[in-house]
Amino acid sequence: MTTETKTPVKKKSRSVGEVLKNMTRHQLFIPVAALVLLVLFNLIADPSFFAVSLKENSLGNPVLSGNIISVLDNASELVLLAIGMTLVTASSGGQDISVGAAMAIAGSVIIRLVCGGRVSVDTMQTSLILAVLAGIGVSMLFGAFNGVLVAYLKIQPMVATLILFTAGRSIAAWINNNQLPIVNDQVFKYAGTFIPGIPIPTPVFITILVILAFWLALKFTNLGLYTQSVGINANASRLNGLDPKMIKLLTYVILGACVAVAGFIRVSRSGSINYSRIAENIEMDAILAVALGGNALGGGKFNIYGSILGAYVIQFLTTTLFKYNVPSTALPAYKAVVIILLVVLSAPVVREKMSHIKKSSKRAKEVA
Repeated sequence: MTTETKTPVKKKSRSVGEVLKNMTRHQLFIPVAALVLLVLFNLIADPSFFAVSLKENSLGNPVLSGNIISVLDNASELVLLAIGMTLVTASSGGQDISVGAAMAIAGSVIIRLVCGGRVSVDTMQTSLILAVLAGIGVSMLFGAFNGVLVAYLKIQPMVATLILFTAGRSIAAWINNNQLPIVNDQVFKYAGTFIPGIPIPTPVFITILVILAFWLALKFTNLGLYTQSVGINANASRLNGLDPKMIKLLTYVILGACVAVAGFIRVSRSGSINYSRIAENIEMDAILAVALGGNALGGGKFNIYGSILGAYVIQFLTTTLFKYNVPSTALPAYKAVVIILLVVLSAPVVREKMSHIKKSSKRAKEVA
């Protein structure tokens, strides 16, 4: 009887330990843990942080307002970039640092067509759909340019994309003759703000549609499998009939499309464009989102949903810091400290060390 009652208890404790161990080893553990910590901090410091209310915006339309809504809204562009950056990182083992400049180019093309070359317009001079498609097409071409440098000329990704990072904003300004066009048509601003009658920010819906499109692509095509295969071992992939160069090029083109949609949202928010400030430093946040998602920056296996979660964690952190009146100039320093800690904790070497310490302490207890 005694052995029968003790055995289940041992099995139960062992299973709980295994569950916890598997949780810490899961790729999404770090971003989920970071999100939980941010939620707990705000709950303790100020529970009103999570308050959501219905207010009227400047046009008199009822819209949802609150910090959580701001996180979901403002993270939209970063989520789109993180999705494309994940594929590029997985296939090429490097990162594209030109996404902010490319957003400026895509936004400038869209603004140029919508304004018809004028400095200010009250009604759009070109079909919005046509303007957005043109912006996507141009951005994909620049993505292909980066992809050719990386895949066919075998230039290290950060060095290759440094070209567009340096010249991109100047190209964006040249497209509009160094002018700052203004679109006063409210229809143009719907994509970056609210559609009348719908209280949820439009960028949230656009982000959901893009995530759904990638979910379908990864589920019903071999895009994910081929990308991971090339990132893990390009030579082996070639021997199995794949074209690593074409797959790398494809991921950069896909990133270009994501960049264009993000650029459209950004210019739609204000109805204008500032070439030097639009999407400033967003490329660093996109790379950090990929790293926070547990993806190896050296390429190979990836989890695109981890990158999406990482993007929301970064925006949650940003909103939290603004909530407590952290100066915008100091914001990057605070973010850097927190993100470095999270990335270091997610590093395989650190995890192995922590696992070794746990095993050593467990053996010491058994000996004692």
